Amino acid sequence: MKTVLITGVAGFIGSNLCRRLLNDGYKVIGVDNFSTGSIDNLSFIKDDNFVLLEGDICEMELDFKVDYVLHFASPASPPEYKRLAIETVNVNSIGALNTLELAKRNNARIIVASTSEIYGDPLEHPQKETYYGNTNTVGERSVYDESKRFMETLAITYYNTFGVNTGIVRLFNSYGRNMKIDDGRAIPNFFSQAIKNEDITISGDGTYTRSFCYVDDTVDGIIKLMLSDYHYPINIGNEYECTLNNLADEIILITGSKSKKIFIPLTQDDPKKRKPDISLAMEVLGWFPKTSRFEGLNKSYQYFKEKINK
Repeated sequence: MKTVLITGVAGFIGSNLCRRLLNDGYKVIGVDNFSTGSIDNLSFIKDDNFVLLEGDICEMELDFKVDYVLHFASPASPPEYKRLAIETVNVNSIGALNTLELAKRNNARIIVASTSEIYGDPLEHPQKETYYGNTNTVGERSVYDESKRFMETLAITYYNTFGVNTGIVRLFNSYGRNMKIDDGRAIPNFFSQAIKNEDITISGDGTYTRSFCYVDDTVDGIIKLMLSDYHYPINIGNEYECTLNNLADEIILITGSKSKKIFIPLTQDDPKKRKPDISLAMEVLGWFPKTSRFEGLNKSYQYFKEKINK
């Protein structure tokens, strides 16, 4: 039985990865300091093949044997990484360094979780992995964007210098079960407001676009990358793009809400467009998302409704 370390195991992506890997017959060691993750996200686990270690990956001594490392610890939503600015920079630098050293000692495959945010407010559309991005190094989003860019550099340097078996996944707007209802991102915000029949607050004029990928598809892409020998950045996301206006309308329809849409000022450096080019993932991994937005939003509605009505 192979062992996988997941950092950020109680977070949105980490907990869904944990569920899938346990189901697939792996042993999982999970690390989380619960700064943004929730123990409730791990309540499904009734498995002796799971070990939870509470602590900060930036400070822990990592002396166990693993076959794979998935470094997914990091605040990910704008409210969280702005509130935890230093912690965000640290986990994507010191935390990444610690996990890369662990992979090096174990001759293990390591995947670091990057983000579509490294493209910034893109001048290329859709975004290919070869696009270098358009980011503001001193803007309010820079603690996240730039620390993720640095983590990519650190990972590829460990591959080039030491031959560490690294992979870099750039995630595009995943959504689904185990998201926090007060996450601050569009889908949990819109669902929360719609279920409560509150006004749905849309940043800007509603014409900004995103490409939303249901979490089961995201997890499938990550595991396919984990089992590959590809070392360079690869986009994992859904290529079907929609405006925030359309997303709000769809969520109002799904929930049967009486909510009205209102528009609020944009935050600094908020990207106007977001759409992945996933041709590399299709070619290298044989991966593409299978869940339509309508299907994924309906599944998410059931989850958010249960969270709110608890």
